[in-house]
Amino acid sequence: MNSKNIISKLVIILVFISAIYFSTFIWLYERYISAESYYSHGFLIPFITIYLIWRKRKQLRNLNWQYSPWGLLLIVFALLLHWTGTVVGVFFLSGFSILFLVFGLSLYLFGKKVTHKIIFPLSFLFFMIPIPLVIINSISFPMRMYVTKISVFILKLFTDIPLKNEGFQLIFPKGTLIVESLCSGLRSLMVMLALSSIFAYFLKASMFRRTVLFLLAFPIAIISNLTRVILLCFVVFVYGSERAINIFHNLTGYLVFVIAFFGLWFCWKELQ
Repeated sequence: MNSKNIISKLVIILVFISAIYFSTFIWLYERYISAESYYSHGFLIPFITIYLIWRKRKQLRNLNWQYSPWGLLLIVFALLLHWTGTVVGVFFLSGFSILFLVFGLSLYLFGKKVTHKIIFPLSFLFFMIPIPLVIINSISFPMRMYVTKISVFILKLFTDIPLKNEGFQLIFPKGTLIVESLCSGLRSLMVMLALSSIFAYFLKASMFRRTVLFLLAFPIAIISNLTRVILLCFVVFVYGSERAINIFHNLTGYLVFVIAFFGLWFCWKELQ
């Protein structure tokens, strides 16, 4: 297929998608920038996908680019799913349809061989689609409870810090730390799952080891978030809740993410 024809078709398709999915893109943007967002990393996902495909550019050039009619079926299904989501006001369905649309376009324009080569980069787009808030709330609530209870247990077991626990409140002499929904560890888990999938993708090992590395995102995210909450407890105990919220809340978030990242990187090295 001529490269100029491909570029012209892609431009037309992008304009078409932008028009059809405009309201969905607005929804995605609002979910990404929300103060209580679990998907602030969503902006990066398409760029990572493009980069991963770009890395395979030499392999893709050597493949036979032949369109597949199965792509049209996926495109039609995606548009129907998008229409349904828009009509009933469930934007998750519309957002999720983007995955089917992308796979359908890849099959139709480039064929099965090319699509098979880039199946992970395309699948990686899943991490940019926010799951419904009702599901997030149903998951984050028990996670908040476990984080709170385990933090109290660890602090009472290893320290003499005077501490009282009421629901999601950890009460110290100088202030109170409230374990909010965003402190449940779910946001860290979302990011770590996306990150661990990339590490697993680049892991030169068996599928079993790749799966193990991907699943390690769960304990790493949970332990790192628990560490953050305990660190904030020490800050509240020493300095009070105002300083913990204004200064150390975001700082500990960045610190724990760095620790989690290197923990995942260490596991990746060990599983090679």
